[in-house]
This record gives sequence, structure tokens and C-alpha cells, in this order.
Amino acid sequence: MLEAPKPKTITTQAMEKIRQLIFDGELAAGSDHLESELADRLGMSRTPVREATLMLAQQGLLEVRPRKGVRISTLSLRDMEEIYAVLTELESLSAEQAADKGYSDEDLSALKQSIEAMEEALGREDREAWAIADDAFHDELVRLGGNSRVESIVSMMANQVRRARAMTLYIRPLPVKSNEDHRAVYAAIKKGYANEARERHRSHRQHAREVLIELLKKHKLFQL
Repeated sequence: MLEAPKPKTITTQAMEKIRQLIFDGELAAGSDHLESELADRLGMSRTPVREATLMLAQQGLLEVRPRKGVRISTLSLRDMEEIYAVLTELESLSAEQAADKGYSDEDLSALKQSIEAMEEALGREDREAWAIADDAFHDELVRLGGNSRVESIVSMMANQVRRARAMTLYIRPLPVKSNEDHRAVYAAIKKGYANEARERHRSHRQHAREVLIELLKKHKLFQL
């Protein structure tokens, strides 16, 4: 019998709520906020909010300023270029390593399910559901790679990409090509084609970077 998942701590709940407010743009980049303001907004005490902001600071989403509260981080186009360069290499390495492990269909079921969820979301033109499934694909891909240090680095940096994607989610074309890329990466991993898995994922990430950067430039959503 499976054990019930452990309930999330108040600090974890606070972190997730603040992070979502940042992704949704309700806590705008460059804006300043007092702990007391955030605590009132979340209906929580200041202690879990303080602990949550320290965790989010480690993820690069905000800056904790002693006696001044927090400032929501801003990103430049150069930041995004650098983050995508690192993510592209680390995730491509994960795809290669996953293909080398000889996973069974069952081992790859979560990866396949995330692709199917993305395709279903596209059929409904539900961009938010697609974004959630896309996150699941990339998280599972890195997990399958089996390198805990890669997982840690990618987790920290992926939040920045998610934030940028949230800003552009409704102004980009439907991500049909992205789903085709995911299918190709999955197929290469399933067949054990390590080089193909690496190169298909690298190409996928590079194209995603180009789309995102062009949207950020066109709509002047980030600093130059």
C-alpha cells in the first residue's frame, strides 16, 4: 500500500505561493516588498514568509535586503542567454545519459505521459496546462539522467526560464514544434540512441531560446 504524501510545511506553501505571484507578474520584476506586506497577502505569519524568501533568493528569484524587505529580481537578455546556454548543455547531457541507461517502457512512462499531456493541452489550446506538462517533461528528463548535481543546478536555473516563459506564454505561437521535438527526444532515449538524444534535445533548447529572446526583445519585457 502506498504511503500518503507528507503534507507541505507552511514555509514550503509560502515559497510556492510567492513564486507563483512572481511567475504571474503580480510581484513585478524590480518591485520592493516588506515581509509584513507579503505575510498579510498570504495570510501567514512573518516567520515562514522570511524562510520562504531566503529559499527563493537561493533560486535567484528575489533579493533579500536586510531591514528593507525583498526586491523581485530583474533579468537582462544577457542573463537569459547565459541561463539557456547552461540549461541546454546540462539537459542535453541528461538526455544522452538517459539513453545510455537502457530504460524500460515503464521507466519512461512519466516522460511519455508528459508529452501526451502537452499534446492534449495543445488540442484545447490550453497554454497553462501545456506549460505545466512541459515543466514535467524537462524535470523528468533531468531525473532520468541520474546526475544529482545536474538536477540541482537545473532546478535553480529553470525557475528563471519559467518566469520568462510565463511572461510570453500568450504572445507566442502555439508550441507545436516543441511537442514534435519532445517526441523525437523520447524516441531516441527509448531506442538507446545517446548521440541522437543529446543532439535532438540541444536543437530543441536552442530553438526555444531563439523564440523566447525574440519575444522579449519585440515586446521589451526585459532589460537590454
